[in-house]
Amino acid sequence: MRKVFVDVLARHDAQGQTTPLLVVWEDGRKFEIDRVLDIRPAASRKVGGAGIRYLVRIGRHETVLFEEEGRWFVEGKDAPERE
Repeated sequence: MRKVFVDVLARHDAQGQTTPLLVVWEDGRKFEIDRVLDIRPAASRKVGGAGIRYLVRIGRHETVLFEEEGRWFVEGKDAPERE
């Protein structure tokens, strides 16, 4: 596993709440976040790092998105090595 840093379009409201709306993957694909299910301070056990953990629903899939010191990442799988 590795940290995959992504671009995120987010809304910041008057109360200081951040709500991620859209994730832009490394290759430019865009994924609209349908719903934020949970927000909490947490560490990534799989790839290291800590920050705010957002459990989000994109389509039928739930995924974890982290905001760490102003940068966003997901826990991505390593690409298979090529010979």
